[in-house]
Amino acid sequence: MILLTPQLRQTLRTNAIMREIHVAREWAEPDPAPALKLFNPLGPATWLATELARDDDTLFGLADLGFGCPELGSFSLSEIASVRLPFGLAIERDEHFATPHPLSLWAATARREGSIIGAQALFGHTDHADPVQELPTDPAPDKGDGGG
Repeated sequence: MILLTPQLRQTLRTNAIMREIHVAREWAEPDPAPALKLFNPLGPATWLATELARDDDTLFGLADLGFGCPELGSFSLSEIASVRLPFGLAIERDEHFATPHPLSLWAATARREGSIIGAQALFGHTDHADPVQELPTDPAPDKGDGGG
């Protein structure tokens, strides 16, 4: 799986450039919504990223390794991509992730709930671009004898 599509790369770089402009002009730093969610399909580790540095490897965002204390900071895309899990699995990108909530709200909520997953449960399906719709279940089949 490609962890960073060209469109995501562009969005993350744009966010980083906007932050640099704001810092240079001594304006309040922007608080963008995370554009990327990476996760361990076999465990609780989850990362939300808002920026990609000029080195094209260092992401900035919220990291949650499953210890109950999500942290804002930088993390390496290449290190995350190099993680090898059992059964031939690797870290994955949530292809349906989209959120209107800024990173600061994600961080505060995840810290309060103890995880990014807990925060996402509170935010609900509004944080997915294409929520899975529940399919109606068929009524129980008639258990009659069918005679007539």
